[in-house]
Amino acid sequence: MTAGLWELVLKGVWITVQLLVLSALLAAAVSFAVGIARTHRLWIVRFLAGFYTEVFRGTSALIMIFWVFFVLPPAFGWQLVPLWAGTLALGLTYGAYGSEIVRGALDAVAPAQREAGIALNFTPWQRMRLILLPQAVPEMVPPFSNLLIELLKGTALVSIMGMGDLAFSGNLVRLALQESAEIYTYILLIYFVIAFLLTRVMRGLERKLQAGLGRAPVRRRSRLEVSRTETAATAGAGAPGGAR
Repeated sequence: MTAGLWELVLKGVWITVQLLVLSALLAAAVSFAVGIARTHRLWIVRFLAGFYTEVFRGTSALIMIFWVFFVLPPAFGWQLVPLWAGTLALGLTYGAYGSEIVRGALDAVAPAQREAGIALNFTPWQRMRLILLPQAVPEMVPPFSNLLIELLKGTALVSIMGMGDLAFSGNLVRLALQESAEIYTYILLIYFVIAFLLTRVMRGLERKLQAGLGRAPVRRRSRLEVSRTETAATAGAGAPGGAR
């Protein structure tokens, strides 16, 4: 590819990263707000939060982008630029999935922790801020990491608005060079590199949060270590006096 075409691809990478960061921030805010509301003591708050979750989980992100960019402007008389339309559609859609992660992590906290907060005469917000969230957030990181990768892949949907993201730029380069295999191989590798970096960052965040709670990170044993352990156990059981 020529330098000009590579510049076009790099501009697409930059737009994709911007869209990813902005929609991830919106999705995170929605996830915590709706997820906490799903555990509220008032049924009407739980109902509204659950209604939002079911609606946005049950609709396609692609159709939501169509609605935000093509359907709503004539109805309300305003037009969002593609970046903000994509951010709004993706953030609200993936925020619905994230709200279930938050709700599940909060429900997984031991009931004794809630009872201790009540015994200390904490308000509901104090119990949430000081007791529940510090224990639940580390458990949210792995599923949030998966959701972030899904959001990265979902950013390619904004190309339908003519937004010059990575997928749209790659298609323009393909049309210019009439080379599909080479161009889309490059695009796949770029998405993979971004996803790999996000995964490493989220794993580092998980270790930091676990250490803050005084928990040692779980180290996955290699197959060789597992094999050695099983061999030693078998040998010990077969030795005289090893098994009774």
